Amino acid sequence: MSAPFTARHIGTDAAAQRQMLDTLGYDSVAALVERAVPASIHAQPRTTSDIPAAASEDEALRELRELAGANRTAKPMIGLGYYDTHTPAVIQRNVFENPSWYTAYTPYQPEISQGRLEALINFQTMVTDLTGLATANASMLDESTAVVEGMLVARRACKGASNVFVVDADALPQTKALLRHRAEALGIRIVETDYAAGLPDGDEVFGAFVQYPGATGRVWDPSEVITAVHAQGGLVVVAADLLALTLLRSPGSLGADIAVGTTQRFGVPLGFGGPHAGYMAVRTGLERQLPGRLVGVSQDAAGHPAYRLALQTREQHIRREKATSNICTAQVLLAVMASMYAVYHGPGGLRRIATEVAQKTEALATELRGYGLTLASDAVFDTLRVHVPGDAGRIVERARSRGYQLFWADDASVGVSVDETTTAADLAAVAWAFGAVEEPGAELAVADAQPLAAVADSLHRTEGYLEHPVFNTHHSETAMMRYLKQLADRDYALDRGMIPLGSCTMKLNAATEMAAVSWPEFSRVHPFAPADDVAGYLAMIEQLETWLAEVTGYDAVSLQPNAGSQGELAGLLAIRGFHRANGDHERTVCLIPSSAHGTNAASAVLAGMSVVVVACDEAGNVELADLRAKIAAHADRLAALMITYPSTHGVYEHDVLEITQAVHDAGGQVYVDGANLNALLGFARFGDLGGDVSHLNLHKTFAIPHGGGGPGVGPVAAKAHLAPYLPSHPLSQRADHAGGFVFDGGPVSAAPYGSASILPISWAYVRMMGAEGLREATGAAVLAANYIAARLRAHYPVLYAGEGGLVAHECILDLRPLREATGITVDDVAKRLIDYGFHAPTMSFPVAGTLMVEPTESEDLAEIERFIEAMIAIHAEAHAVAAGKWPASDNPLVNAPHTAQSVVAGEWSHPYSREEAVYPVPSQVRTKYWPPVRRIDNAYGDRNLVCACPPPEAFA
Repeated sequence: MSAPFTARHIGTDAAAQRQMLDTLGYDSVAALVERAVPASIHAQPRTTSDIPAAASEDEALRELRELAGANRTAKPMIGLGYYDTHTPAVIQRNVFENPSWYTAYTPYQPEISQGRLEALINFQTMVTDLTGLATANASMLDESTAVVEGMLVARRACKGASNVFVVDADALPQTKALLRHRAEALGIRIVETDYAAGLPDGDEVFGAFVQYPGATGRVWDPSEVITAVHAQGGLVVVAADLLALTLLRSPGSLGADIAVGTTQRFGVPLGFGGPHAGYMAVRTGLERQLPGRLVGVSQDAAGHPAYRLALQTREQHIRREKATSNICTAQVLLAVMASMYAVYHGPGGLRRIATEVAQKTEALATELRGYGLTLASDAVFDTLRVHVPGDAGRIVERARSRGYQLFWADDASVGVSVDETTTAADLAAVAWAFGAVEEPGAELAVADAQPLAAVADSLHRTEGYLEHPVFNTHHSETAMMRYLKQLADRDYALDRGMIPLGSCTMKLNAATEMAAVSWPEFSRVHPFAPADDVAGYLAMIEQLETWLAEVTGYDAVSLQPNAGSQGELAGLLAIRGFHRANGDHERTVCLIPSSAHGTNAASAVLAGMSVVVVACDEAGNVELADLRAKIAAHADRLAALMITYPSTHGVYEHDVLEITQAVHDAGGQVYVDGANLNALLGFARFGDLGGDVSHLNLHKTFAIPHGGGGPGVGPVAAKAHLAPYLPSHPLSQRADHAGGFVFDGGPVSAAPYGSASILPISWAYVRMMGAEGLREATGAAVLAANYIAARLRAHYPVLYAGEGGLVAHECILDLRPLREATGITVDDVAKRLIDYGFHAPTMSFPVAGTLMVEPTESEDLAEIERFIEAMIAIHAEAHAVAAGKWPASDNPLVNAPHTAQSVVAGEWSHPYSREEAVYPVPSQVRTKYWPPVRRIDNAYGDRNLVCACPPPEAFA
């Protein structure tokens, strides 16, 4: 019989844990954690559990196969921003299913992230070329949230005082719903209009939104509307289909200020709604307004070009309540796939695919018109809206009987969308569903159809795009495979070694957990498919929601938020909705400890709240006296307290029950940030701490990989009284979603269940761990963090600790004394760790000049010891500098990291040896990771902003 999954997931076995416990002076892991976690919040043993006993890996896969089998395989032709697509096998195998790509972390250490940064700058170049705008970011969460962010950019950039934003009546329904929900909290008035009649009369507008092509498929020229908005001083956001833009004029050429959309149809599976990479591009002058991440070109210490995150990177952490967005992530893995789809096909291949889509669409349109049916628009790219008064339901069911999903727009109209997978036989079957052909077995004639036949000549694209060599080189599978391998080799991911990042939990993403993500029964499912066609998905989602509710102590869970920041926002909007339903419109103050994640404050502002900061004491705990004073000062206006538990400083606060009670007594709600659930799971529950609502990070605690900085899932869990205000969705498949489908919540993402295709990962994790395994994982994580703290405390002070000198699942090493004694900075230590074969811990968060270390439960003792050895050796190197062995300006730390070229080419003039530079410990000789660039100059990159592919000669 094979070993239980817990033994595969948890890196330290009984013998290793015994050794670690002996160092700490505890008899058992349980005794250690129970000492660290306040006794007042220990979870009571449960007599029954909704979480079944741990399954083996084979059993879990069999159960997932049963769930997948309950999803009806159909041909999705619903459209609305989601399309079936062919993922090139070379991309699926070498990116989507490759741990070198999906286990990488956010590229905050750019020297060891050059591969994915190049892939992202390819993505940005692809987007700017196709949209005709100056600068694109490194991806958004999805199209609808990108539209909202575009609206917020327009509001910030507009110099007028208007609060009116005009929205295209032909926009996607999920986007319109999300705009309404998000705008209401910010005091923005949405005015929906049919642009055929021009801009609405009345107030001036700060911006307008155009869908191009429209949800009904209509392709029209919005340039007059854009000019009219500009005349009022407003900005225009255009949501554009990138595949259509290979044939149609770009938004930039039409005068748009901002372009947004999705790159899903560039080889990224449907996945029941996600994850997919949205995009945003802006005209010149708006670069610094861009939300999210932006990759730029800088140079390293040798003057060689190098990539890094530019400008406002992590600005929501730095600026907090003054941040312009709460988005702290991207959809990197999916952006990489989409960019590589463009690299693989090239401009000619993309145009050929788009032309075939348009040709097939026109062939179907001709057939339906010939049968006497009327279309909402004859000028189309890939979507038809067919007028069938009183007959829509019957036609949709006829199509479904043959395995096709169409969009039932209303009783009088049906939508049909064509994609690159659509065949002539598919077109004939759809025409049969409408009654236009007698038998569905034939194939519709396509060859003679004229693509974009009714689209005005002035809208046909004449601009070039994707002319950079990267999009015109790697078109054979051999070339593509080697390019992807080359990029992966430039990166450091979890498949190389430990990534000990505090606040991030880079744990094992087991292959068994990942397996189902590629299955077509999960990956090729439309998010708006009929409920009967997605029974397996809905059953899996319901099970996962139930399990998450149990382990957190809440009553309802929504899996819709597709990032932790969006889960924060959803929870705060639920609190806002609850107060408003009770008539407490004045409750708008959100108390946030000074130690909190920066996204907390940004999310509160986006939920229409005012942030009041609560002080923390020297131990990192919320200062009770200041909390009580702030509560008293704002009692009648208090909406919520946001508190992270364990705290952002990595300690278990003993006064948490007193804190939450004080907020409740004043009529407020308690939001417990779930970022650190990895230190609590199985030992205590947020709901028992006094929490009313929390978001969780499935990409941290529940094993979904970070994918180079995304995807993620940030579900929101709440007590029963907040459940009606959790996210809802106009196209959701079930009425009981999130504890009650009353639409008080409104959507926070484009799809009803967010990034649903990666939920099988967390489902499998919980199913194979079981309740007891989850508890064991927490214990192993807390043990590893405390072991590192104990071993390194003599070299680096541990900044915060709770009772018994214990930390939670992470510890903060204070490097400020080292800098004072030696001149060596936290940056020097982080870069030197690369030479030792490590990704650095989290730098200068939550305290400047520190490293926050989280080893996670999946690391074994040998890897933990290797990290400890490296940190002790670096400490000795720093003191060697202070002792005069090496000059302060020329030593292994300030020159780190060292590339192969730097130690091989030219004269070696440094006062330390080549061996000391690149082989600081003997184990490096056989396992060396070679960084591709030396230390990168961040300031140079911001002064000389370049955010698109540099010319090949730059690398000569």
